[in-house]
Amino acid sequence: MQKSNPSSRLQSLDALRGFDMFWIISGEGLIHEWAKASDNTVINWMSSQLHHSDWNGFTFYDLIFPLFIFIAGVSMPYSIGKQLANQPSKNQVLKSLFKRAFILIILGTIVNGLFKWQGYENTRIASVLGRIALSCLFAGIIFIYTDLKTQIFIFFGILIGYFLLMNYVPVPNFGAGILTKKGNLSAYLDRLFLPGKLHRKVYDPEGLLSTLPAICNALLGIFTGKLLQSTSIAGFKKVAIMSAFGIICISLAWLWNPFFPINKIMWTSSFVLCSGGFSLLFMAFFYLVIDVLAIKFWIAPFVWIGMNSITIYMAAHGLINFESTANYLFGGLIQHLNTPWQLVGLATGIVLVQLGFLYFLYRQKWFLKV
Repeated sequence: MQKSNPSSRLQSLDALRGFDMFWIISGEGLIHEWAKASDNTVINWMSSQLHHSDWNGFTFYDLIFPLFIFIAGVSMPYSIGKQLANQPSKNQVLKSLFKRAFILIILGTIVNGLFKWQGYENTRIASVLGRIALSCLFAGIIFIYTDLKTQIFIFFGILIGYFLLMNYVPVPNFGAGILTKKGNLSAYLDRLFLPGKLHRKVYDPEGLLSTLPAICNALLGIFTGKLLQSTSIAGFKKVAIMSAFGIICISLAWLWNPFFPINKIMWTSSFVLCSGGFSLLFMAFFYLVIDVLAIKFWIAPFVWIGMNSITIYMAAHGLINFESTANYLFGGLIQHLNTPWQLVGLATGIVLVQLGFLYFLYRQKWFLKV
């Protein structure tokens, strides 16, 4: 943990990161239990959106992961730009990028159960944090060593190149362009080359080849960060630009969808554009409300989460038993609720315990820097 000054940061970015993380640490559990206990149409719809698409398609839950990568990309012009201003050598900044990527990959294997060691063949190396590490590492390298024109060229080159690879490179015993769970090129390469255990036996949703297009989510974030950094463009105009490009990306995704389906597990090029478009729209909304209109009374819990996102991700995925703590603190109250609502009460207690933990870290100015 390091001490840091939160007031110097772009609050809309921290709040959006916290909003994004909220759903996977405890928000989804609360909504699912609420949907089971009630017959509320809106809550039932929200619950349906908090599940991944089985294969092709797109839900809000499918957005959470690429949105986090996009947010990491938005922060790069600020963080890397600051480092470049203080460091004469780009190679020194590159070393810090590699160090960060290595740490995230190790943390990802810990989340996967590294310390419950059951042999190499039962250890999953690929992970959510690993994909964040690799996509942001390569996006960072591109940002450091190329200009904007080249970055845009690389962005579209990756999307088109991945489309061509997935559709025209034949897979033994399947052929070319077979975009099924077992027959697609990405899954085949994972079975051949991905170290450790595959998450889904015949493929891994955070595999090798499918990490390539995730770089574009980070690059789209970098483009957005550069826009937000600009002092010559007014706030409302920035919101309009982000919104316009968000709509364009989503439209292009759905036009591409019949030929290269929107699919999170394969991380298709159309999925990049769809998730990137919605990421831009969320960023535009948060930036408009928080930084342009300065309506900030509601953002504190999301900022607490956003400024310690890796900490709470690790804690919620095995390091801390928030459910037991919530039971200990609120169990006496929860037992007085009607049976269907007791799990809602427990889920609410988990949210409160997590926010209390993060508020303590925020007040102490303790933030995990990776």
